[in-house]
Amino acid sequence: METVKTNANMDTAAELHRALNKQVADWSVLYTKLHNYHWYVKGTHFFTLHAKFEELYDAATLRMDEVAERLLTIGGAPAATLREYLELTSVSEARGGETAEEMVDTLVRDFRAEAAELQEAIEMAGAIEDKVTEDMLIGMKSAIEKDAWMLEAYMGR
Repeated sequence: METVKTNANMDTAAELHRALNKQVADWSVLYTKLHNYHWYVKGTHFFTLHAKFEELYDAATLRMDEVAERLLTIGGAPAATLREYLELTSVSEARGGETAEEMVDTLVRDFRAEAAELQEAIEMAGAIEDKVTEDMLIGMKSAIEKDAWMLEAYMGR
């Protein structure tokens, strides 16, 4: 019976490593998307969104680094090339030519999708009693849910 539990834990740990790697890729692509939006936002929301997008891409960098370092700490190997990021991510790149409102709408959808993916990883970490990873991911989920809410509130929704 103990062997089955160990094998199940090993399988869940491998799944967690994959989920964390996906987060590394997602935050790397989001960093680039946010930088694009920072450079190309136009219109009446320029000053506010230009600064907000910079704040968000700085946060994306920190999240990507935190997840990658945690992955290394628990024996994983984080993705570290653009090719790997694009193969692993579910985040679409910026289309180009988006309005400020379309940029915000896209980010809200991206952040909501990230929150759902983080919940799955939180459950994986919990299943193998990796409280440190679980706590890190809960904090991240809380922060991006707040970011999504604030962007929606900014647009009057």
